[in-house]
Amino acid sequence: MKFSLHFVVFLLVGGAVTAFTSTPLLQKQAHTRLSLFNFGSSPAGGAAKIPSSTNDRDKQAINAVKAAIEKPRNPAIPLLECEFPALESQNKLGDGSLRSALAAEDANIAFVNKLIKGIAPAPFLGPQVSLLVNSAASNSYLAKLKKIGGVKLYSLKDGIPDVSSEDVCIFLTPSTAGDYKAATLLAESNTAKAVILVNCFAKDQKSIPGTATMAYYLKPLTYNSQIAGYLIRSYPSSWTVLDAFSKEVLGTYSDDEILVKKTNTPDLRNAGRLVQKSVDTRAIQARQR
Repeated sequence: MKFSLHFVVFLLVGGAVTAFTSTPLLQKQAHTRLSLFNFGSSPAGGAAKIPSSTNDRDKQAINAVKAAIEKPRNPAIPLLECEFPALESQNKLGDGSLRSALAAEDANIAFVNKLIKGIAPAPFLGPQVSLLVNSAASNSYLAKLKKIGGVKLYSLKDGIPDVSSEDVCIFLTPSTAGDYKAATLLAESNTAKAVILVNCFAKDQKSIPGTATMAYYLKPLTYNSQIAGYLIRSYPSSWTVLDAFSKEVLGTYSDDEILVKKTNTPDLRNAGRLVQKSVDTRAIQARQR
């Protein structure tokens, strides 16, 4: 890797983890506490593993992003995505409170700080990482980002910075059609070496093209108001459905098999069915003992 390389990181505040399926099978209920890391990590041997902690998850995500930077699914369009619940408590993600929103914001910033250090552990040697936030970013949010060392911070209020083909311009908190269009343009025009979107906010199925690479994806799947399984993608491994209790791999999918056509969004329906079947089978076996 050349020292002159720059990387673009998009951080989306709010940590939204909305799944776009027409008939969601697994619903979570606000009155039941849902926590990501109650189950421990998966046993060694499989490429996809359930993270045992926030730090474990961050390490998985950073390694997957670095692998995708080196060899994206579509080399001509180095648009990468990283999506996971920002907070351990799943209830807080959807409670609508300002306190939870700020907690998710801080968690996203903390992850991006780690990601930057993972990509450029010695900033003075390169590559340089820059962060670009949308024009609606608040002054308080910008103040938090300015505390991140070793990066240049830009706002879309001033337009998209001019970069070379070896540079990366960072968009933080893209949340509008214009933001996503700018990210896609940077990647498709080879203006940036890599464009990384983290926990996209206000994203729909048209926001990110199907030519993008999902570098890391962690989605808890709930059944009967409890986390019963996970859909995990840790690039370049396959999309993997795991049972939250047994850690058993229930199924694997390629990008072509799981992504909604012409999008970078997974269809959760088959993953949901696998988890539901696993839970029901375990319950039947328990009653037969």
